[in-house]
Amino acid sequence: MSEKYNIAIFILCLNLGNILNAQVDSDSFQDWDDELVQFSGVVVTADSIHPVPYTNIIIKNTWRGTVADYYGYFSFVAHKNDTLIFSSVGKKKVEFVIPDTIHDERYSLIQVMSTDTITLSQTVIYPWPSREDFVEAFLELDVPDDDYERARKNLNSELLRDIASLIPMDGSMNYKHAQQQYQDKLYYIGQTQPITILNPFAWAKFIQAWKDGKFKRQDKD
Repeated sequence: MSEKYNIAIFILCLNLGNILNAQVDSDSFQDWDDELVQFSGVVVTADSIHPVPYTNIIIKNTWRGTVADYYGYFSFVAHKNDTLIFSSVGKKKVEFVIPDTIHDERYSLIQVMSTDTITLSQTVIYPWPSREDFVEAFLELDVPDDDYERARKNLNSELLRDIASLIPMDGSMNYKHAQQQYQDKLYYIGQTQPITILNPFAWAKFIQAWKDGKFKRQDKD
C-alpha cells in the first residue's frame, strides 16, 4: 500500500512540475508578444515635406527591417526599445528608438530627414601624362582664327580677283540673262517655245564663226 502511495505522489509531482513549466512558458510568451508593435509611418524631407522614396529602415545590430515605397510609406513589426536607423542616398542618417511606454499594438511616425551635402576636394584631370608633355602640346597648339581674322582673309583683294576671274559673267550680266529668260517665258506662254538648234539664223552665225576661226584653240604664252 505504501509503495502504491509513493508512486502516486511521484506521478502527481511530475505532472505538477509540467503544469508549472507550461504556465511559466505561457507567461514568457505573453510578455514577449506584448513587446511586439506594428510600426508604421512615412519618411519626408525637412525642407519641402516631400516623401523620401525607397528609404532603408534597419533595426540596429540586426539584419531585420524594411524599405519604404515610392511615397515614403513603410510598415513592419518591431519590438519596443528597438533602435531604428533610417538611411537614404543624399540624406543624413537618423536613429529612432521605439518607446517602451506604448500601450497599443500599433505605433505611427513621421520621420523627417535632412539633406546631406558632401563636398569633395578639387580634382584636376589632364589628358597628358606629364607636365612636360602638356607644355609641348600647348606650344605646338594650332589656335584657330577668330571671326575677325576669317573675315579679313575672305575679303582679301587678291583672293577676290582670282575668284572673279573664274566667273564668266559678273552680277549685272547674270541679272540681264535671268530677266531675258523670264521675258522669253512670258512671250511664248501658251505656245511651244522654239528650239534654238532648229533656228536657221543660229546655224548661220555658228558657220560664220567657224569660218572666222573663233573656235580654234589658242595656245597660251
